[in-house]
Amino acid sequence: MSYDLLVKNGRIIDGSGMPSFHGDVAVSHGKIAEIGRMSGTAKRVIDAEGMVIAPGFIDNHCHYDAQLTWDPLCTFSCHHGATSVIIGNCSLTLAPAKVEDREKVLGMLSQVEAIPLDILRAGVTWDWETVPEYMEVIGRRLGVNVGMLVGHSPLRLYAMGEASQERAATTDELEIMCQVVREALEAGALGLSVTRNRSHFDVEGKRIPAAVAPEEELIALASVLGEVGTGAIQSGGGAALELKNRLMSRLSEASGRSVVYNQIQQSAFAPDGWKKHLSVVQEACEQGVRALPLISPTVVVQHFTMKNCQIFRQMPTWLSLMQLSDQEKLKAYGDPETRDKLRADLDLPDSGFYKRWDLVIVEEPYLANNRPLKGKHIAEIAKAQGRDPFDYFVELVVQEELHTRFAFGNRNTDRDAVGQLLRSPYTVVGLSDGGAHVQFHSEVGYSTQLLGYWVREQKIMPLEQAVRRLTFDAAAAFGIHDRGLLRPGLAADIVVFDPDTVNPGKEEVVHDLPNNGWRLRLLAQGIHYTMVNGEVLMEHGQHTGATPGRVLRNARYNAIHNGSA
Repeated sequence: MSYDLLVKNGRIIDGSGMPSFHGDVAVSHGKIAEIGRMSGTAKRVIDAEGMVIAPGFIDNHCHYDAQLTWDPLCTFSCHHGATSVIIGNCSLTLAPAKVEDREKVLGMLSQVEAIPLDILRAGVTWDWETVPEYMEVIGRRLGVNVGMLVGHSPLRLYAMGEASQERAATTDELEIMCQVVREALEAGALGLSVTRNRSHFDVEGKRIPAAVAPEEELIALASVLGEVGTGAIQSGGGAALELKNRLMSRLSEASGRSVVYNQIQQSAFAPDGWKKHLSVVQEACEQGVRALPLISPTVVVQHFTMKNCQIFRQMPTWLSLMQLSDQEKLKAYGDPETRDKLRADLDLPDSGFYKRWDLVIVEEPYLANNRPLKGKHIAEIAKAQGRDPFDYFVELVVQEELHTRFAFGNRNTDRDAVGQLLRSPYTVVGLSDGGAHVQFHSEVGYSTQLLGYWVREQKIMPLEQAVRRLTFDAAAAFGIHDRGLLRPGLAADIVVFDPDTVNPGKEEVVHDLPNNGWRLRLLAQGIHYTMVNGEVLMEHGQHTGATPGRVLRNARYNAIHNGSA
């Protein structure tokens, strides 16, 4: 027997969670041909001795919608074993978009996902209006596979114009939205994404359209998925409303489809809140509801200066200052009237910061006489000096002319809590936010973090279970039925990694974005080969030049089109 590719002598972890075994994986015509011990020949043979052969990882929460137009690899998810990514999350996509709305659509993506607007303007070459047209454009050249969700915010803007950020939709406007969703699902879109995060604003400080929509509108759109009989629903900011009124569960019940939402976490703001949340999810699942929260394996630490800061963007006065030049910022921070407004913002119930100055670390002082501050948090410094933490923070920022580098970490710092959440069958592992927050933090290494720190070092679960969490579980949640497992006949998306060394690397700054923009780069250790649709995409961390990726289509589309992907 002759194959296109033969991966030999590895520890096969097939994604099912079943015990691993040693053997070979053969590939022909982009699909897995056989698994076991093969004696046939192949155009290329890869020796995986001492390594794991697993299904390619599915990065299930990304924001590469714009980046895909200039980067078919979706760096840096592809470096961490991802062979498929899902874009369009949190209600944000680049389609549908009328010509006159393009700037507003870019502005929403820029503001919410912290991607500099000048980079988006320079990089995105618009060649579409509808969702099917966008899918066709990105599908012309892909390194990894890409599945798309229909974003509620541009959808609402498309149907309602400026009123999308002001009021409920009329019957006719809602029907336009429902029809666009139907057409997108018929073209193969993986589902719908919404948001209930009311602290997400555009560049003008107005709430993004999806955050304005009433719940009845979400239920109506969710029902379209039920009518068509395919797709999944993703929601940003869904956790609070699931706890309050079971909205995520009701969306699942209305559609008959899976709902995956942001997120369950251990938070410094409510250290034991995850326990109540998990019990609510378990109760719903036991009643037959498919509404599961995402859990990230990473401790999120944001690094920032006050030239551009994400953690204060949810407060209106702070947000308005972020749009100013550096000199204007300095003047504003030094103005007593502006300071009073900034201080008042801190008392807003949805500030997202909650005056947690004990979590704001002086990571790198700028002036030599401030070096002793390094590693200390604002609350302790202010207390030692008998100062108010807010006053001290702003004065330090002004004194060091916005150059002070801070760090802020408030999520998933309790190891035992995160371990329980990662093991739970009532959660979905993911939330890389790949393509977003490019200058603040990078979570694309969540897969290598799970395999390295949590499995190898902390031993919270068997390696077979961890691989399942990154592959089959993610595929099942979003209705991707031809990937996520190593099985003959399924797509040959494969990752070969060293379980003894796999780990995320260190964040570093790289200038590789349009308009000479910079971002944080996070590469991986121990990921030796990544194969997409039977072709080697990444070899020892380097791109081979291949572009074998495809647009992932929903199950109904694939069935109608004779199983083609």
